[in-house]
Amino acid sequence: MGFARVAASRATCDRLHNGAILVKEKRIVSTGYNGSPPGLDHCDEVGHLLEDGHCVRTIHSEHNALLQAAVIGGASTQGSTLYTLYSPCIHCCKYIVAAGVSRIVLRKMYRNDGVIEYLENAGVDVCVYEPSEGWLEHAAGLFSTDVEEKEVEKVELENGD
Repeated sequence: MGFARVAASRATCDRLHNGAILVKEKRIVSTGYNGSPPGLDHCDEVGHLLEDGHCVRTIHSEHNALLQAAVIGGASTQGSTLYTLYSPCIHCCKYIVAAGVSRIVLRKMYRNDGVIEYLENAGVDVCVYEPSEGWLEHAAGLFSTDVEEKEVEKVELENGD
């Protein structure tokens, strides 16, 4: 979930800074954040493109994570876990189900409680993440301390080695 928070910091639509991380077999497959398609203007540059009260300029973080996996290739989303700060919208839920994501870990509900039932009916396991005692302080410490300097023993190689 910490990686999802870092991904969210890259979001370019200030209506919601969300981040998503797609993981399979304990490996990060892809990341996503709310932002415009590559090469197009972002909300924080030109403003929102609203349609029925929703910004349609951006691609949602969950959808972006799935698209990144497709563009990069080499990894299947089938059976993966999606970590996201907020519950996905119904449209992202459709993409998540179609991509074969088997589990979603979310931090907070956003707008539509019905998406949980939709996902569960499709066989997707949904859990709400609760940080363990002291986790937020630990995570903050990761970013407030400098990288430790380490002395490395230097070894000279002989010719041909």
